[in-house]
Amino acid sequence: MSDVPLTAAVKAFLARPHGQFIQGNACISHAAPLIDIINPANEEVVAAVATASRDELNAAVAAAKGSFQSLWANFNPYARGVILNKLADLIEQNGEEIAQLDTLCSGKSINLSRLFEVQQSAVFLRYFAGWTTKISGQTLQPSFPSMAGEQYSAFTRREPVGVVAAIVPWNFPLMIGIWKLGAALACGCSVVIKPSEFTPLTMLRLAELAKEAGLPDGVLNVINGGGDTGRQLIEHPDVAKVSFTGSVATGKKVNMTAAADLTRCTLELGGKNTAALLQDADIDRAVAGLLQTGYIHQGQVCAAPERVYVHASRLDELTGKLGAALAAAPVGSPLDERVVFGPLSNKPQFDKVCHYLQVAGSESRILSGGEVIDRPGYFVQPTIVRAASATEVLMQEETFGPVLSFMSYDEDDELLALINNTPYGLGTSLWTNNLSAAMRMIPQVESGTVWVNMHTMVDPAVPFGGVKHSGIGREFGSSFIDEYTEVKSVIMAY
Repeated sequence: MSDVPLTAAVKAFLARPHGQFIQGNACISHAAPLIDIINPANEEVVAAVATASRDELNAAVAAAKGSFQSLWANFNPYARGVILNKLADLIEQNGEEIAQLDTLCSGKSINLSRLFEVQQSAVFLRYFAGWTTKISGQTLQPSFPSMAGEQYSAFTRREPVGVVAAIVPWNFPLMIGIWKLGAALACGCSVVIKPSEFTPLTMLRLAELAKEAGLPDGVLNVINGGGDTGRQLIEHPDVAKVSFTGSVATGKKVNMTAAADLTRCTLELGGKNTAALLQDADIDRAVAGLLQTGYIHQGQVCAAPERVYVHASRLDELTGKLGAALAAAPVGSPLDERVVFGPLSNKPQFDKVCHYLQVAGSESRILSGGEVIDRPGYFVQPTIVRAASATEVLMQEETFGPVLSFMSYDEDDELLALINNTPYGLGTSLWTNNLSAAMRMIPQVESGTVWVNMHTMVDPAVPFGGVKHSGIGREFGSSFIDEYTEVKSVIMAY
């Protein structure tokens, strides 16, 4: 096995100093504290990024506010779409560079980086571009009584909210960033985006490509730093909206901070997603689906299934076939195109998953995997756990790793109670060939998305978000327009 060679563009980008991107320019403060960017496959430093100072953060927000007020809010809608489409073209044209940068920072398979960070980013961006000319209000007829023969009419208009603070996680740093900035820019908002301190490089490269695409200076700004930088951005009085994707614990803090100043907030927070197999489920199809969605990117996907309920008569068949498939899947460098499982994305996540593997060994029954792999980097074995109770830690707490817990049930009524036995509600899948059973269960499942005979897949035309502790608001579809615009009512007498 061998790694794909790094391109000359990637090598040149890694060798450059990195900091912020403000008002259309790279800003490098040589006195700022540096964040080392670690390759999780070998624990080597591949680059360093300067932490944004408070002055740089303020300058980024000021640039976003100035460009919003002077230009972008009233920019020709069609021209907005042209720029977003041009940016999608540039993402594809520079796709191998972007994919390699992402894999070096996140440990994502190079194949997945090409598929999601490049191809899907372009797909979503083009979807948002198509909405720029279709954001509209309503015409209404008031019921005021006429006192002297006057008549009344009313209409609504949608106006961009202003400066958006977009805070992006480390698992899909470009694609999720595109979800946020694509929606904001399509609606006429400007953006200050803070990528994760673990995976900032692709967003810095995207900012350069956005300028090349013709995006006016100041409309998109990038600042870097840890949690304190994110908190300062959320607290900034000129930020009109926060869009955050990340853990439930951090999301609650973000929501409280934003609410203190009544700042709009959209939260997509993951949770403890369920795959539920009815007695008639196609086990081979479910094995392929779980292998693809439960262990993709080492399970570090917000909507990935982590707990699987399967009819007691099918449990051994499912876990046996899945265990055999996992054993045959190669583990190694994510830059090797033949490798299926790479490392976890960073040391804190590695430590978290290791903790849950210890819990699994003491509380549950490990059927497959469950060990740290003895090699450089943050590697663990993909793991199958059999749980005896729905209250076990691994049936309730999000591991965000390649650890799936399986538990049997006997009756469909019992299954619904098990699915909903969680404070979270992002995604649930039902695996069955009985359409009637699925349609009857769907309204009773407490989840933002219900998949049938599939899991995790999202489409730009379909709204996505969670219920309960899994989030507030929706992304994609036409729902994103509600999140990035204000409705203004106009009433006229004539």
